[in-house]
Amino acid sequence: MKIAKVKINDSVWAGIVDVSAQTIELLTKQQSYIDPVISIIQQSLKHQPLPKVKKKVDFREVIFLPPITQPSKDVICVGKNYAKHAAEYAHSGYDSSSTDINDVIPEAPIMFTKAARTMIGASDDIIVPWNITQSVDYEAELGVIIGREGRFISEESAYDHVWGYTVVNDMTARDLQSRHKQWLLGKSIDTFCPIGPWIVTADEVDPEDMDVSCWVNGERRQHANTRDLIFNIPSIIAAASASMTMCPGDIIATGTPAGVGVGFQPPKFLKIGDSVKVEISGIGVIENTIT
Repeated sequence: MKIAKVKINDSVWAGIVDVSAQTIELLTKQQSYIDPVISIIQQSLKHQPLPKVKKKVDFREVIFLPPITQPSKDVICVGKNYAKHAAEYAHSGYDSSSTDINDVIPEAPIMFTKAARTMIGASDDIIVPWNITQSVDYEAELGVIIGREGRFISEESAYDHVWGYTVVNDMTARDLQSRHKQWLLGKSIDTFCPIGPWIVTADEVDPEDMDVSCWVNGERRQHANTRDLIFNIPSIIAAASASMTMCPGDIIATGTPAGVGVGFQPPKFLKIGDSVKVEISGIGVIENTIT
């Protein structure tokens, strides 16, 4: 099942996506500040039937929003989680997380957060504040959506807490990331987290065998498989939940493969008008324009 959050006219709805028919069955209209997709996740965990279909609409009638906009916490991210990317980043001159060129592969997951307000929809523009950054980069990533709440989750039971998966572009201002010696400010610029276009439920895909790809203006820059993750999804969930309770609708971005702009010599940073497309097999595509 694929669940999306869409805007139609002035209303926000959660619905079931039929990719082949290019339609969405609208189930739940957003009321007040309650996230309708998180409501669907919670209902499914209680084995309650989904709401009745209110209306079926065509893709052309809606705007795809971030599938979840009100997680219990900021987006949890994992840095340097593909070996080739860890190496390219260590040699880039922008890596403030390494103290030695031999300190390339992390011994434990490098985790940080990205403000939830950075999330935008699958085709929204990425609005860059060019007055504070000139080194804007892309990062294609698999996003994990938490279902069942938990703390101190073991690796063995981690997948029992996963509700689904989505596509994430962890946009980054490399100059801010380097200047401030941490990743929050360079990662948490408004509009710097395209996500979507929907959530695919965990029963439909194999998260340990998914192709992750990114194109800039039609040129493929990134391509890898989730089997190449240094720290797999269970180990990430175990590490995160050791510190904080994971709640329904929480989002984890699992890391990006090699091929980011900063990894090239000279770097290939993004500029106004560039189109960035991220695709993950079994899920879908997001494509956003730099403005």
